[in-house]
Amino acid sequence: MPTTHRVALLHLRTRRPHAAGYQAELDALNASAAQSVIRLGWEPILVPTAEIATAETHAAARRADLIVLMGGEDVDPRLYGDRVEYPGSGHHEPRTDSTHIAVVLEALQQRKPVLGICRGLQVINVALGGTLVQHLPTVERHRGRGTDPFVRSHVRLENDVDLAGDVDADLPVLCTHHQAVDALGAGLRVAARAGDGVVEAVVHETAPITGVQWHPEHPSTAEQQLTPLLRRLERQARRAPVRGTATMARRA
Repeated sequence: MPTTHRVALLHLRTRRPHAAGYQAELDALNASAAQSVIRLGWEPILVPTAEIATAETHAAARRADLIVLMGGEDVDPRLYGDRVEYPGSGHHEPRTDSTHIAVVLEALQQRKPVLGICRGLQVINVALGGTLVQHLPTVERHRGRGTDPFVRSHVRLENDVDLAGDVDADLPVLCTHHQAVDALGAGLRVAARAGDGVVEAVVHETAPITGVQWHPEHPSTAEQQLTPLLRRLERQARRAPVRGTATMARRA
């Protein structure tokens, strides 16, 4: 690993004419994540996957030392065998979802560290054969209304996973999601839950893959919450063994 790590921040779009307000929210989160990378002395590579050729996304992910899957629209439910119409359903990006899933599977094979944030966690779970709760019955506890989409809450870390050194459960987290992990993907373990039992973090049993359902990259929390997770990826990269050949395919 070089001293200056290249971090691919895979998101969806730089423009959403149909949802300008949502675009502004995501722009702020993406910019904050990039600034967190820069503060560590590393190089952020923002990759708008839906706006470029699939091959370009794969090339950026392969050049990177670390990969972060950012937030955005719901994962296409056809990828985990569920209904296209559901409460809160909206715009989907099937090509981008398939590309991000392929990136996860290649990173798994190559043992390249991956962090999934919000939608990114859900992409990881679907990539490894898991499913999603399409609309939480307790959605008001996980997504705000009106002008502030974020809900402040606490997560409970599971005692038998290694996330305790990278997530301070005493600090509140900021969530804005209406979906969550249902059936776990192959090789994943629950690392944290919300007070109502909703899965809020997962880790892979053998690969350097982590997912969090909240937004550690929010400008008000990034230094305290995203930076330790990026350092986690760095540690994992340093101790990663020689590239393996094992893969875990998602469900057809």
